[in-house]
Amino acid sequence: MEMKRPGGELASRPLHFIWIADSSGSMGDDGKIQSLNTAIREAIPHMKKVAEDNPNAQVLVRAVKFSNGAQWHISQPTPVADFAWADLTADGETDMGKGLELVAEQLKMPPMSDRALPPVLVLVSDGQPTDDFEGGLKALMEQPWGKKAVRIAISIGQDADPEVLQKFIGNSELKPLAANSPEALVKHIKWASTAVLKSASSPAATADVPAGTDTANVPIPTVAAPTVGTPNDGAQAANAGTPNGAAQTADADNQNTVDDVW
Repeated sequence: MEMKRPGGELASRPLHFIWIADSSGSMGDDGKIQSLNTAIREAIPHMKKVAEDNPNAQVLVRAVKFSNGAQWHISQPTPVADFAWADLTADGETDMGKGLELVAEQLKMPPMSDRALPPVLVLVSDGQPTDDFEGGLKALMEQPWGKKAVRIAISIGQDADPEVLQKFIGNSELKPLAANSPEALVKHIKWASTAVLKSASSPAATADVPAGTDTANVPIPTVAAPTVGTPNDGAQAANAGTPNGAAQTADADNQNTVDDVW
């Protein structure tokens, strides 16, 4: 059904949200892959609520997994209202570059529409790439929608390469989020799939941007998700759109807690 407003119709525009998930063998250690499955599953209801509150965007969700090569884990762009997570299993290498290449193929026009909103790409990894990461990133950034995408990275444990994740993000004010425990991972996944999604589907993001431009009209939240034990989630939500790179960086660099398990 078309949404109506005074003076005409408000047609929703597609917003593609893509998880790019590490399913390499090391993700099987210490319950990491189970924690990732749980975190994404718990985030889905919150994503649905954000989508309901932003009728100008049609949120479409899918997922890539990478280990030995990369595959679409959930291949069809699925309306978030109908989206259900299928559990990942862990095995193999960390072919992150192949994962980015898969996403790049889907950000071409077609299949992407020139009236889409900037996509949201969330990369989650616990290790260093074992393939041509630079080639995969180049393929992604060669696509106009790859350049304009909101790119978020979450590291799991101590072995992820922060420089690689920072290159993926491509924004010096937005740092990789470090998850060193299941609780921290849940918080970061929820932040990436709610605060970021809300910004990407905001009225500012719906302003027309020519498909050939490099940047999007997305007020990217640059304040990180709260660290484990932070008591004030409400303040975090209020600050989600604050352009405070220093606060974000401090949060990202100080997420080692007594509860660390990874």
